[in-house]
Amino acid sequence: MKTEGTPKMTVLHAPVGVRSIVSSLVAFFIVASSITFLLDRGQEAQVQMAVEHGRQEVQVKLEAGLQEPAIRGTTEEECNWSRGRWVYDNASRPLYSGLKCSFIFPEVACDKYGRKDVMYQHWRWQPHGCDLPRFDAIKLLEKLRNKRLVFVGDSVNRNQWVSLVCMVEASIPDDRLKTRIFNGSLISFKALEYNATIDFYWSPLLVESNSDNPIIHRVEYRIIRADRIEKHASVWRDADIIVFNSYLWWRKQKDDMRMKVMYGSFEDGDARLDEMEMVDGFEIALKKLTEWLGENIDKNKARIFFAGSSPTHSWASNWGGEDRNKCLNETEPIYKIGYKAATTDYSLMAKAKSYFKTLEPKGIQVQILNITELSDYRKDGHPTVFRRQFVPLFEREPAGVLPFMY
Repeated sequence: MKTEGTPKMTVLHAPVGVRSIVSSLVAFFIVASSITFLLDRGQEAQVQMAVEHGRQEVQVKLEAGLQEPAIRGTTEEECNWSRGRWVYDNASRPLYSGLKCSFIFPEVACDKYGRKDVMYQHWRWQPHGCDLPRFDAIKLLEKLRNKRLVFVGDSVNRNQWVSLVCMVEASIPDDRLKTRIFNGSLISFKALEYNATIDFYWSPLLVESNSDNPIIHRVEYRIIRADRIEKHASVWRDADIIVFNSYLWWRKQKDDMRMKVMYGSFEDGDARLDEMEMVDGFEIALKKLTEWLGENIDKNKARIFFAGSSPTHSWASNWGGEDRNKCLNETEPIYKIGYKAATTDYSLMAKAKSYFKTLEPKGIQVQILNITELSDYRKDGHPTVFRRQFVPLFEREPAGVLPFMY
């Protein structure tokens, strides 16, 4: 795609985010249809979600909460759009070309880095008892006219932003009508004809932390600042739609892993560091985020989402494979309906739900997106070795062990 005459996005050339490739091409979600739905109908309990990641489109209708009750489908029948199966669709998929989209990061550029099978591009989510309309980029842009949508979080949310802008930019062939700007932690796409902005902001631990640099953040032990969020919040304060995520960064990479929480500041001479379990740090970040939303969000303007946990597909034995291979050479989803890996963890999202529920008396609704099951099926959706390698594959693992191949 030609880009003469328009600002160019600077592409990151370093690993970005803990396990940034773990969920990169797993079908997750995109808020396209929920934006359309909410702006058409106002604040309602039911939210229609469009789910697209790694060239698979899904539209999911969700209610707030982790285990949502059945909700109305388009045919007025009871249907939970977050429950279903993946079906092969060679007619209407893929929705964009990874080789042509200018936003694909090298960490997940499967086509560019040698992946030959293309089946993973052609799966369509089919909920039980519901049919889903095809993603309509122009309709989304109409609903985003004069508005700003911001994805906030880690590389999982960044990849959702990538998928969305790849679908949207494909509908705007004239480069003069779109801009791409990279400015540190903020990456921005704008459709000029609609004055519609779709941004991603790097904030993997929600509050300020020692991992706020989108490139230099590979730290084994993390430090968060318990009382500092304003630097990040100033970026999303004016947004009409905000999609937060934060999950993988709170998981232990090894059993004895703990994190540090900083109170006060070195400048004021009252700095203090406490060490605690990762999950306790997660609650501190949730508390601060919830406080900020309660004090600052315009409930009549902003729509807030929080993404559910993303499975890692760490153990191939969960689906009958060899653990040492992980997701290498997987070309099809898991077909067993209701499959749930033993390592799938809903507990962090349950904590998020409990914190956001405290905002309801103030009239602020945070929709929690339950996308874990539909992502759990997609063992074929990871780049594995088909991506840019920043470290030689076999220099980072003990002899006889295959490298990181999620």
